[in-house]
Amino acid sequence: MPAPVPPLDTPSPTVDGGSRFPYAEGLVRGLLPGPVSNLEVVMLARVRSGALMGIDAVVVECEVDMALGLPYFNVVGLPEGAVRESKVRVVSALKNTGFELPQKRITVNLAPADIRKEGAAFELPIALGVLAAARLMEEEPLGRYLFGGELSLDGWVKPIKGVLPLAVAARHGGFEGVMVPLANAAEAALMEGIQVLPVRHLREAVEHLTGARPLTPYARPPASREASRSPPPLDMADVRGQPDVKLALELAAAGGHNVIMCGPPGSGKTMLARRLPSILPTMTFTEALEVTKIYSVLGLLGEDQALMRERPFRAPHHTISDAGLVGGGPAARPGELSLGHHGVLFLDELPEFRKNVLEVLRQPMEEGFIHLARANQNVTYPCRVMLVAAMNPCPCGYFNVPGRACTCSEHRVFDYHARVSGPLLDRIDITLQTRPVEYHQIARAHGGEPPSAYYQQRVEAARERQRARFREEPGIHCNAQMPPRLLREHCVLSARAERMLELAVRHHGLSARAHDRILKLALTRADLEGHARIEDVDIQLAIDCRILDRRGWLHANTHGARPGRP
Repeated sequence: MPAPVPPLDTPSPTVDGGSRFPYAEGLVRGLLPGPVSNLEVVMLARVRSGALMGIDAVVVECEVDMALGLPYFNVVGLPEGAVRESKVRVVSALKNTGFELPQKRITVNLAPADIRKEGAAFELPIALGVLAAARLMEEEPLGRYLFGGELSLDGWVKPIKGVLPLAVAARHGGFEGVMVPLANAAEAALMEGIQVLPVRHLREAVEHLTGARPLTPYARPPASREASRSPPPLDMADVRGQPDVKLALELAAAGGHNVIMCGPPGSGKTMLARRLPSILPTMTFTEALEVTKIYSVLGLLGEDQALMRERPFRAPHHTISDAGLVGGGPAARPGELSLGHHGVLFLDELPEFRKNVLEVLRQPMEEGFIHLARANQNVTYPCRVMLVAAMNPCPCGYFNVPGRACTCSEHRVFDYHARVSGPLLDRIDITLQTRPVEYHQIARAHGGEPPSAYYQQRVEAARERQRARFREEPGIHCNAQMPPRLLREHCVLSARAERMLELAVRHHGLSARAHDRILKLALTRADLEGHARIEDVDIQLAIDCRILDRRGWLHANTHGARPGRP
């Protein structure tokens, strides 16, 4: 009777310098020529890249292992569809570049495994890791850089999204630099303190890492702490009339305050809102970097545009969903609110937006960021925006308009205004009415209106006072962002201004939030006029800018509307 076959993991009782698994060794010797000690046991390489989480990048370790077995290429570590498909492009790119891979089983692990990996940025590091695991190049140079790039089938390196967060992660992680596509080099160079290696082809990357032909690091342009801007295509001089509204928008731009314009159709609400960015102050370099990171992770940076120099202006349609406005979806992408960071979010026809869409704005407007919690990730996006909204006074558009008859019944006017909730209105600093433009203002051959440069100069002067005021407060750039703890310190009122504010709060029933926003608005008015403290004229203007807060405003003007049905 034949002797029983021992299991593979049965150790030998006599070691004597040999293997403790003689049966397994016998099987290997029967399959492969040569002694077991000469076999290549460890064929493992590690390369670092980055995965996007929100607007930040997390360092990802690409582990590439080659083992005996049937030829197979597998990618693990929670890869998304494009990452799983990368194995096909990597193999084709390596073959078409002239590298012959051994016929082995290749496993790529993207660690940490609990972070979702998206996009094609892992293809360049995976290809370099495969070459290092196959002992076609040394692994040591790979540990000095973070790598990112998409590969074409012939080995050319294509641009990717999220290069600026990748460069930030390289600096914070202590790496020498990043190796990125040539088209993304200028974006990566915005982060100082690291080396940026622009690469066009996979062979260039290999030749640099092996020392055959070193790459020339990207030369940074002279550093500027302020993002220069080009002349605005839209100018305030294009808008005829509406001097009071222009002054109110100047006030909003100077302090970063939210605005609602209520007026009849054709009174210039949309024209004024679209020209508001032309009078906003120039972004600082820090603000521009924050905005650029958001646009970088979404791939919205224009060609040859490394830095966002203009303040963003976003004007979504009123059919937008709540996830489209504040962000969300399965991948928790930024919404229009975050895309308008340090810029303007314009909501035209405000009452036409769905109520649930408007209500999700309340917390982000107050805090300046939006936190999105999903099953597989939690991300936070910044959203310090100037909310500018426009609406008609009623469904027909002519309620309380001199010379025009309103065809809406009284209850329809109230229902129309009720679509914008009180808590949302409480977060608006300036609510004002626009009037129809007179014929003589439209027909003038020469408008004689002040250009945007005039308003922008005054706004810059006011913002400079605010930068000096908040120099020791990181993250605060203007009066509208001032937290309550600084309100009493900086908002010093004259005796008449204090009395006037007290009467307004009592008479109009203003909330504590409205009280604080009036103080911030009055402080901005004092900055524009160069006042050392808040005077009564500053408080009076700030109170006048909150017309929709006043009790009985609609009731006092409903004589222009038709009475409702019995």
